[in-house]
Amino acid sequence: MRKENDLGRDEISRLVFRIAIPSMLAQFVSVLYSIVDRIFVGNIAVYGDLSLAGVGVCGPIVTMIGAFSCLIGIGGAPLLGIAMGEGNRDRAEKILANCFLMLCTLALVVTAVSLALREPMLRLFGASDVTYPYAEAYFTIYVSGTLFALLSTGMYQFVVAQGYAKVGMCSVVLGAVMNIILDPIFIFALDLGVRGAAVATVISQIASAAFVLVFLFKKANITVTFGGYRWRLMVQVMKMGFTPFAIISMDNVMIIAMNALLQRYGGAQGDLLITVNTIVQSFMLVMTMPLGGISGGTQCILSYNYGAGAAERVKRAQKYILCLCMAYTGLLFVLARVAGGLFVSLFTSDAEIAAQACRAIRIYTITAIPLGAQYAIVDGFTGMGQVQLSLPLSFWRKGVYFVALFLLPVLLDASMIFYAQPISDVLAILVSTPVFLVCNKKVLRKRVLQMQHR
Repeated sequence: MRKENDLGRDEISRLVFRIAIPSMLAQFVSVLYSIVDRIFVGNIAVYGDLSLAGVGVCGPIVTMIGAFSCLIGIGGAPLLGIAMGEGNRDRAEKILANCFLMLCTLALVVTAVSLALREPMLRLFGASDVTYPYAEAYFTIYVSGTLFALLSTGMYQFVVAQGYAKVGMCSVVLGAVMNIILDPIFIFALDLGVRGAAVATVISQIASAAFVLVFLFKKANITVTFGGYRWRLMVQVMKMGFTPFAIISMDNVMIIAMNALLQRYGGAQGDLLITVNTIVQSFMLVMTMPLGGISGGTQCILSYNYGAGAAERVKRAQKYILCLCMAYTGLLFVLARVAGGLFVSLFTSDAEIAAQACRAIRIYTITAIPLGAQYAIVDGFTGMGQVQLSLPLSFWRKGVYFVALFLLPVLLDASMIFYAQPISDVLAILVSTPVFLVCNKKVLRKRVLQMQHR
């Protein structure tokens, strides 16, 4: 199949936009998997707010599955891009074959462990005696579809890595549209409640996975093959993917810790504050997933041209990616203040929950624009294979977050916990910016010298 984009020769500004926009839209649409579930669940008659809290408690398992797909997908995609930039087709095919096997294996392990430990996991995630039945119902069905979730999101990375951004977007849109259609049918028409939301999501993920696999087996430039499995190559993929895996895993721990702290320090309002946090995290998905679509989707441009030793093309791409990331988060900063109440009203009609959620969203997004720059820097380094730079920068931001997360409710009160996000964003960019300015030139200069001596 003819490429949508020539990563090595197309004009950089157009190339960045042609890949970033579909990737951003794909991730924006994929947010609907979570958002639509929560909107419909929150509007179930009589027990909607408790159901929403139950689904929110399941957030960490959804995030964990996403982390494993990133470990392999984002770990393998830059390696694939670098191999393509070097003109090494055989290595590119082996990378894809090994990553497909790894995703299938991980899916089976995650499913078995999660189902076996469902009750202690959900209790750890913040489920109370009241919200546990709703959380358990959603959790069991969602986890049963882990294979399709991992294949749809993990293999999607290899579609975009080859320049097929529009095809990747179509795979995500397919699943999201099906989810929107099926949610009201299973939740309300068939009266399955929370279980219906999970069933609709799994069916949608099956459709997305099938679309991606058909493309990668039959139509892509680099297709999935069998054989050539190498432990050393698998370790390389996991090393490369460890940064995004660690970021998302720590986000997972963040959700668990935050729900637990809200339950502990929130007193009688514990369940209410978890519902508020579920709404806030839904808004943050609208910000961070499309933002990750821009910074992560365009990694293929950086990895391909880094592999080819085209330093000037890498630098130009970095500038456009940075501007796009900050423009998007700037837009969300404005929307949080202008339309935050409208967003919250999609989830609840309770006046107290709505007021607290609006306040928390405004707090969370105070530092939205610096967050955009952080994503561009960290994902940019990962795209060029520089995990020794991206990983410490990610851990620094998350480390600051966790310190603030545990101190704020102790020193002040539970509602102040939402300030952990802006504190970490500010301190993160203050470190990431000088690291980027100092190290980026050195990394590119070294790569150019390597290619000259090949």
